[in-house]
Amino acid sequence: MEENTPGTETNAPVADKPAALPETSGLLTAEDKENRRRLIMVAVIAVVVVLAIIGAATFLLSQPSETTAKVRDVFIIFMALETLVIGAAVVILIIQISILTNLLQNEIKPILTSTNETISTLRGTVIFLSDNLVEPVMKLNEYLAGIKRLGDFIFPRRK
Repeated sequence: MEENTPGTETNAPVADKPAALPETSGLLTAEDKENRRRLIMVAVIAVVVVLAIIGAATFLLSQPSETTAKVRDVFIIFMALETLVIGAAVVILIIQISILTNLLQNEIKPILTSTNETISTLRGTVIFLSDNLVEPVMKLNEYLAGIKRLGDFIFPRRK
């Protein structure tokens, strides 16, 4: 049998161990299993979609040139519409950035300037109080403590 020596963690009582923490070393929780299953499902769906696109492209390219030309024209129209949507999104983004820049320059910058002025004033007030209030009180306490020690030396108290 081992002796209980102070400072050893192997002989700690069971009550000292946290009961709220379940031991899951090496085991996956139900949430982790669900996340993995979802990730695998998304990957499988993505692979199926890519294969379907490749199959459709191969099928359409093997068709007569009239069908291929129609598909090409539809694709070009789709790309033009997508370009319009992306262009509108870029314009909205530029407007939002200009609004943010205006906000930073005209509203946030004055607030920061005012805050810096307030901090400078507060720093000056603290220095003034330190020099004119705290130091004299500390010196007075030093003198009073010295006088008290002198009084105790001259007139000792008996207990």
